[in-house]
Amino acid sequence: MKKIAKTLTVILTILISATLCLGDTNTTFNYPTAKLDVSDISFYQPSSDTTPYPVVRSKKVKNIIFCIGDGMGLSQVELSRLKAAGSDGVLYMERMPFVGLNRTHSANALVTDSAAAVTALACGIKSNNGMLGMAPDKTKYQTILEAAKNKGKRTGLVATCDITHATPAGFASHVKSRNNRAKIAEQMLANKVNVMLAGGWEYFLPKSHPESKRKDERNLIEEAKSAGYEYIQTPQQLSSAKSPYLLGLFQTGALTTNPPEPTLAELTEKAIEVLNYKNDGFFLMVEGSQIDWACHANNVDNTIKQTLLFDQAVKVAIDFALKDKHTLVVVTADHETGGLTIPGGDLAGKKLDTKWSTGGHSAMDVPVYAFGPKAEIFSGVYDNTDIPKKFAKLFDIKNFPKPLK
Repeated sequence: MKKIAKTLTVILTILISATLCLGDTNTTFNYPTAKLDVSDISFYQPSSDTTPYPVVRSKKVKNIIFCIGDGMGLSQVELSRLKAAGSDGVLYMERMPFVGLNRTHSANALVTDSAAAVTALACGIKSNNGMLGMAPDKTKYQTILEAAKNKGKRTGLVATCDITHATPAGFASHVKSRNNRAKIAEQMLANKVNVMLAGGWEYFLPKSHPESKRKDERNLIEEAKSAGYEYIQTPQQLSSAKSPYLLGLFQTGALTTNPPEPTLAELTEKAIEVLNYKNDGFFLMVEGSQIDWACHANNVDNTIKQTLLFDQAVKVAIDFALKDKHTLVVVTADHETGGLTIPGGDLAGKKLDTKWSTGGHSAMDVPVYAFGPKAEIFSGVYDNTDIPKKFAKLFDIKNFPKPLK
């Protein structure tokens, strides 16, 4: 009976809601912890090869895959590696040959929230906590995704949260408050991002629909279809999807990150397939959203699980880049969450001591891992605003950062 109960528990769908930080410096969010057995990490197979991936000498960067582990500091990476592969093992992201650190403070606080952090990572500017795609004076700035699109690149956003949550939203919307999720959904659709795969259909449905969180009768799903998007909601539809414009929303709110939903790795694989169809270049952002949520809850097991799920998606990106030779993969975090430390434990990772210093974010620098052509420019210590500036140079994008009229 225990085995049956455990199996049933794993396949339950759980809607995760978030109390969001709006424009202040409070970064302690109330993300409910999923009532699941998250200690089973048998889904993850660590790399048998612990050597660094080869340095790619190609001069041309045609594609960029930008992977963001929300809340993922060095301790989250080490904890997950110790648990999954032991002290002598590596995560796939740790095999990337170039490593750096980036600073994460926002314009108005030492401790950033995800909105200000993603504005830095997407637009190359500092902003106040809570703001997306604009400076503190409310001047809107072009995102690297929008700039890549204007350069003729295909674009994509993949996440395990709602698609209108701060990090994916920050690449395709410009709002004073990250909480204006209905407006964010409208802007993301108007931006004509080629691929959007995540949760969050609640902000795409008209007010009259029982699952809607909109305050008007706009049906953005029907608008998306009229604009040429293929709309999907199931793993089966994901597998067969072929359209160059793909909107996949797999939950009312955030994904459960459990079967039968598609994994972040599967979403990433499909996004790459769609974006690379004409082989003319793309920009893709992939977020492991719920590392942050697990850390807010100081939940060690779920922190490990979410980090390993994210690392699987990183592996998909690296595997593609290894074959393509013109794809740059960069992995970082928007900030660290929880102030996690590992005071002790055994070398095999069977028994690990952990301590948390906060239920919110911290001001710690976060790691940057890079693989592919020009990956070496991501070594060193620098500000988070430098990352999209480096992307812009690699794509030969002029005048970035760039204010929008």
